[in-house]
Formats: sequence, C-alpha cells, structure tokens
Amino acid sequence: MGALKQVVLATGNPGKAREMESMLGEAFEALTQADFEVVSPAETGASFLENALLKARHAAALSGLPAIGDDSGLEVDALDGAPGIYSARYAGINANDELNVARLLRQLRDVPEERRQARFRCVAVYVRSADDPSPIIVEGAWEGSIALAPRGQGGFGYDPVFIDPDSGRTAAELDAAAKNARSHRGQAMQSLKERLAGLPE
Repeated sequence: MGALKQVVLATGNPGKAREMESMLGEAFEALTQADFEVVSPAETGASFLENALLKARHAAALSGLPAIGDDSGLEVDALDGAPGIYSARYAGINANDELNVARLLRQLRDVPEERRQARFRCVAVYVRSADDPSPIIVEGAWEGSIALAPRGQGGFGYDPVFIDPDSGRTAAELDAAAKNARSHRGQAMQSLKERLAGLPE
C-alpha cells in the first residue's frame, strides 16, 4: 500500500473526523466528505454495521475514492441498550450533544451508580468503491459507566458523562492520546489499519 493512499472519511462530525484522521496516522491521506461537498445520508440502518456501510458507500460513490465509514454509539444496560444507534439523535433529530446528554441523565436520574454500566460501541468499514462486494469490517467496544453529572471539557458527544474504569475519569477528562488508546473507535481503527496493511498494493 502506498504511503499516502487517499481515503475519504465518511462523517460530517468534525470531532469524529479529527479522531479518525489521528488514529489512521501517516499511512493515508485522509480527506473528509466535506472536501467533496458530500452531505451525510440519512442513517436508516437497523444496526451500527448497516449505518457504517451506508455512509461509506455514499461517500465513495460521490468522491470516487475508497471510503471509511463508522457508526458508533452508547449502550446503557439500565436502558436496555439505549440510546444505541440513535445516540446522535437521542433528544430529537436536530439535537446537539448537550441535549442528548441531558436526556440521558434524566433517563438515569433514579438509577444508582452501581447500576449505570455502559459501553461505547463502534463498527468501522472500509470500501474500495461504492459497490465493493467485500468490505473490510472491524469493531471496538469501550466498557465503562455513566457519571451522575458531566465532567471535563474535551471530546464530544457523551464523553463528559462516560467514565473510563481504568482511570476513573470521564472520556472528556482524558487527553486525546489517552482517549484514543482506550476508546471503541481507537480499537476499531487500529484493527482496520492492521487489516489494510495486509492488503496487496
């Protein structure tokens, strides 16, 4: 594989794009779908995998380049796995991070600390083209729990309320390197890099 193979990151989320680009390192010239004025498609899939494939194929079709798509979300055991694939729109279709976090904390207000187990889950895919019949699929999961209130200024999404069990800090209190080393997306992207490194030129 060439040292600067171009790939499109199929996300409209600037925070996620920065993380993915950092995790890919120098093996790729990572472009974002915004560079091609690609608008994210509606996430109509019934699973993280379906949504990741939908986004990757859409970006590949409109850019003409290989694409990496991911879908990720927060699964809370006390909420039967919610918000899950609806994590980005938990508080409504136009919700922002603050509204989503606020709704999550309202839903958990009567749940004690010992029952607030949760995990971030990520499924990432690489497609060589929009109609790639054999996409590369990888996954990652980050086990933790939900804080009683937001803490920290970093990250995005649910990071301020997701407690990393090893450090006792929220994901928003970890620096980028520490977060990437632990996170669901970091695990998935590391697996993807290893799989892609084994592909023929």
